[in-house]
Amino acid sequence: MNIRKLSLRNIVKKPLRTTALLFIVTFLVFSMFGGAVIVRSLQNGMNSLEARLGADVIVVPDSAKSKTDLESILLQGTPGYFYMDKSYIEKIEEIEGVEKVSPQYFLASAKAGCCSMAVQIIGFDQDSDFTIQPWIQNSYKKDLQNCDVVVGSEISTVVGGQLKLYGTNCNVVAKLENTGTALDTAIYTNAETVKLLIKAAADQGINILSDNSPDNVISTVYVKVMDGYDPQSVTDDINLHVRHVQAVRTKNMLTGISDSLSAISGTVTVLIIAVWIMAVIIMLIAFSMLINERKKEFAVLRVIGTSRKMLAGIIITESSVISAAGGILGILLASLVVFPFSSLIEANLGLPFLLPGVTEILMYIIMSLAAAVVIGPLASAYSAVKLSRVDTGMILRE
Repeated sequence: MNIRKLSLRNIVKKPLRTTALLFIVTFLVFSMFGGAVIVRSLQNGMNSLEARLGADVIVVPDSAKSKTDLESILLQGTPGYFYMDKSYIEKIEEIEGVEKVSPQYFLASAKAGCCSMAVQIIGFDQDSDFTIQPWIQNSYKKDLQNCDVVVGSEISTVVGGQLKLYGTNCNVVAKLENTGTALDTAIYTNAETVKLLIKAAADQGINILSDNSPDNVISTVYVKVMDGYDPQSVTDDINLHVRHVQAVRTKNMLTGISDSLSAISGTVTVLIIAVWIMAVIIMLIAFSMLINERKKEFAVLRVIGTSRKMLAGIIITESSVISAAGGILGILLASLVVFPFSSLIEANLGLPFLLPGVTEILMYIIMSLAAAVVIGPLASAYSAVKLSRVDTGMILRE
């Protein structure tokens, strides 16, 4: 008797039974693989954001309302701007423990007809910058000329094309790698270009600075602390000695995101474990019920000479085939949900979301598929042990 052929015949000829078991395994693998990829993507996004900020302290004007607006602009992708006098750069440099400072300039493109899209524009000083240029140099190693822009990965334009911002044509010289954060929807350029855009906005009746000159203002100052100094102490000194500004540690600014990430990761992990336990229990119950329903079938096979070992082989082969098929189906369904809709997941969670690399995804696929192929036969093995204790003669007399 060919165990494999008989097992496949049983699977095909009992579609309802096969579908029920297939659904259980598919749901298990869908939850395991999809949950693992989501949790890992959130962790990658957080690491990417932390590396991208690159400074120990960020100084903003009081008008930024402490760190709330800064978070909405830098972390949540909300276009916005605020300004302070550039003389604050020298005052911050004088604080003990400050190693480097670099100003940045924020500008939000308007939603009116003057601009092709509403995005956050971030300008940086190429001579002093230590946060943006190391990231940009992976895609563009030259200095940015006036009206040159580097766009985030989610900006729908091509390198070599142009973006019209406040009536000014800007050349797209590079596109950055995906970070899984709101920074993927921003535009980066040098300080002079931002000043030109502010003046262009004023020419169109959008007076962002009132009576101030673009040459005399900045939006933020990024601070790198010297080795051996406590960033929190430097932050406190800036707040104490420099008036009308707020200094915020980047670590503190990321605390809320980190807490949310931990809560979501913990919830997803608990759900995955719960699904595993539930699936194993359901599969044990399902196989036990199926064994009871198939007692007569197995009794007849015993009468015609099938050994208990062969019967166990039939059960385990059936479960292995169904588990493998369910595992593949679960991975495919999870892939169709997670990968194409990663941006939507990021928007709904409000957290940075960066998908793992191909190698890591393959590892999750192998682990999920292996788990399914192991759990199914283990559950059926328990049923096979119960079957070995069945009295064939009593079943036939019934």
